[in-house]
Formats: sequence, structure tokens, C-alpha cells
Amino acid sequence: MTEFLDTASGRRLAYDRLAGQGPGVVFLGGFRSDMGGSKAVHLRNWAQETGRAFLRFDYSGHGDSAGMFEEGCIGDWAEDARAAIEALTDGPQVLVGSSMGGWISLLMARDLPHRIAALVTIAAAPDFTERGFWAGFTADQRAALTAKGRVEMPSEYGTPLVLTRRLIEDGRDHLILDRPLSLPFPVRMLQGTADADVPMSWALDLLDHAEGEDLRLTLVKGADHRFSSPDCLDLIVATIKGLSA
Repeated sequence: MTEFLDTASGRRLAYDRLAGQGPGVVFLGGFRSDMGGSKAVHLRNWAQETGRAFLRFDYSGHGDSAGMFEEGCIGDWAEDARAAIEALTDGPQVLVGSSMGGWISLLMARDLPHRIAALVTIAAAPDFTERGFWAGFTADQRAALTAKGRVEMPSEYGTPLVLTRRLIEDGRDHLILDRPLSLPFPVRMLQGTADADVPMSWALDLLDHAEGEDLRLTLVKGADHRFSSPDCLDLIVATIKGLSA
């Protein structure tokens, strides 16, 4: 059942929470994704079947949460994640961050290390607004972003993807790879070798950059960015269970 959380920042977030044994699992979705995605649903079903505490939610401007997607940025969505974790969970949690959610989870590791029992990333995309969007813009697109504050990009979903100057500039304020990153808890990174959106090299860069005593990267040959095949979904669950053993 979808419920709503009104945050101190004035945003209204849709969420779905299951009571159960801990440490709880919190799913952090990707850019333009929502809690109805295949990975979020699969994990919810697993948590319900096994009696595990679980939380999934929509960032502002995503899914059933209030707000306009085009007005959001990484800082807003990280703030949403922190508000949801602090208000809706108890004790250390296992954060499962997919794509942009991987970036958000790393920001939570920086800001809320005492609330993290372990971290699982799936095709983590830290700094993608800079390494992906900005680096990939043409000179004309950069000029349009500066002059108009927005640029429209073609999308496989038909409606153009609008990227704003605020998204890019705010992303620079929340970069992960430009400073030391301490991860003092178990970290499991999952990455497909056929991911066309997040290069496999990004996973290797993150593994090399992060500091921690228990960091592991698993590469799945042929897996794409969705990482939602039956085998990939089973691997996500097995990874979480391995951290809880």
C-alpha cells in the first residue's frame, strides 16, 4: 500500500514499507525510475516472503511523489533519500542503490554512515551528470544549456528528456570521485559487462577510488543496464542474503 511522507523540505514522497526483521533493506531507484520497477518489486516480494523489513520510495518528481521531474536535481533526491531513511527506518540498513540510486547511496554513506549496515550497488552511476551528460554534450548543447537553462535530448520513450542547468551545476556540488570516499562497511558492487549506459570502467573506477576493508565487485557477462533478468534479480537477492549471514 502506498503511503506518503511530508519532508521538512516541503516535498511529499510516496513510499511502501514492510515491517520485519532487520537489518532492513532500502531500495534506491534510478534516474526517472520509480518504485514500480522490476528490481524494486522483486525485492519487495522477497522481503515479504522472508519477513525482512523493507522500504522503497519515489524521489520527488518521480512516480507517485509530488513535484516536477524537470525541477529536481541530485541534491534534492539525496535529501529525499535521507528524509525517508531517517523517518521510516530504524537502525542500520542495507542500502541497495540502482544506477543513480548507487550515487545516492554513496552520498548517504558520506552523510549517514551510522545508518548503513551494508551497501549493494547495481550499475552504480556516481557523477553521471558530469561524466555522462556534460561530457557527452556538443558545443551547441552546452551553449543552449547556458543560455536557456535547459536542453532537450532524444529519448527512447518518445518524449524528449529535458536536462537543466540546475541538474548539471548541482551535480558538481555532489560529486563522489573528486574527494576521498570511506566505506567502513561491507560493499558489494554488481555490474553488467553489456551495460550501454554505465560503462564497466566506471565500476572499476569506483572500486579503485573507494576506501574500505570489505569491497567486492561482481561483473556479470552480457548483463545490460536494467540488470533485471531472472538470473540478475536472483543475484541481487543472494548478494543481500550473503551480507546478512
